[in-house]
Amino acid sequence: MLDSLLIPFRGQPQPPQLPLGYSLDSAFPPSAEELNALLVACGDPPRPPQRLQRALEASAWQLSLRGPEGHLVGFVRATSDQALNANLWDLTVHPAEHQVEPLLQVLVHTALGRLRRELPGCSISVAAPQAALAALQQHGFVVDPGGIRAMGLRLNP
Repeated sequence: MLDSLLIPFRGQPQPPQLPLGYSLDSAFPPSAEELNALLVACGDPPRPPQRLQRALEASAWQLSLRGPEGHLVGFVRATSDQALNANLWDLTVHPAEHQVEPLLQVLVHTALGRLRRELPGCSISVAAPQAALAALQQHGFVVDPGGIRAMGLRLNP
């Protein structure tokens, strides 16, 4: 009964619909090899599988997006200090998917919803490719807010 009296929070986009045949899974992370193949297909350099496996194990959670055939077509994972900061990593959707933007919207919306429930008040940073910018901006992310610049350094083995 109370639900009918609630006013939706303004400024939030409508929840995106997962296209028919696609599924989200947070219970079973992909193998390091499967995730590496997706990341490489999206333009990232290959990563050592053992290090990628450690990153998966150290993550607070992950979301795997699987296509109609069961293949990994999208992914995002979260890390956090469980107090002030949360980070989204490896946000990506395979470029060969014909619905890249809607699939990115689903991943971003689902990940942010989970962070808001589990870690309310945390600041959220994200490492994502240029292709994810529109989906992130639609959910309120700002590039270089207040002139803050972030940099990353990839250490070569």
